[in-house]
Amino acid sequence: MSDKHEDGIDFGYQRVPKDAKKGLVANVFNSVAAKYDVMNDLMSMGIHRVWKRYTIDCSGVRKGMKVLDIAGGTGDLTAQFSRRVGDTGEVVLADINDAMLKVGRDKLRDKGIVGNVNCVQADAENLPFADNSFDIVTIAFGLRNVTDKPAALRSMLRVLKPGGRLLILEFSKPTTATLNQLYDFYSFNILPKMGQLVANDADSYQYLAESIRMHPDQETLKQMMSEAGYENADYQNLTGGIVALHRGYKF
Repeated sequence: MSDKHEDGIDFGYQRVPKDAKKGLVANVFNSVAAKYDVMNDLMSMGIHRVWKRYTIDCSGVRKGMKVLDIAGGTGDLTAQFSRRVGDTGEVVLADINDAMLKVGRDKLRDKGIVGNVNCVQADAENLPFADNSFDIVTIAFGLRNVTDKPAALRSMLRVLKPGGRLLILEFSKPTTATLNQLYDFYSFNILPKMGQLVANDADSYQYLAESIRMHPDQETLKQMMSEAGYENADYQNLTGGIVALHRGYKF
């Protein structure tokens, strides 16, 4: 008879006990938090800002809405949502990692974004919010680091209001063999060296590259969303499938 220790789960290309993954992921983000924004700009050549802006545009957000930004990290989505929901709305920036949450909170404060934003340390698998609380839930570049993805999808569905939508922005599978080869070369030859040079941490960026490869592909994640209870689950490939934006609804 197996248990969760014996079953194991992926941590990049390693297999680790399920109850060890959260701590290992925490170590990665504790290490990268201070340089997270700089590395995002360098790694994506700034394109991550376009992906995030497109996510906001696809969210249907309006004034007065309540938004949950899970794995919100340094607050990029939260800042844009805050402007769009206005004084009558609310945005909750949630992250399981305290170091990332502090960076995000400080950055938002430096921008003067405080009135309609709350920061909460929270685990996506067991969100500490009431049922039917949010009009929109987003998770950008965070789902692949979650230990139990089906549990997280169900937890997000629970806190969505009827009529609400989930948006998942995540690295995915390139749609052509040539792009896939180029992406692999970049991820495993350039990215760790960049991490070492800028953040003095090659290992964390090696893990991040590996975690992308272990994440479910576009169709698999769409199926997982349907199985969790989302209606009309679909996705759009961005930048040749390097990133995909998945959407699902709660009716």
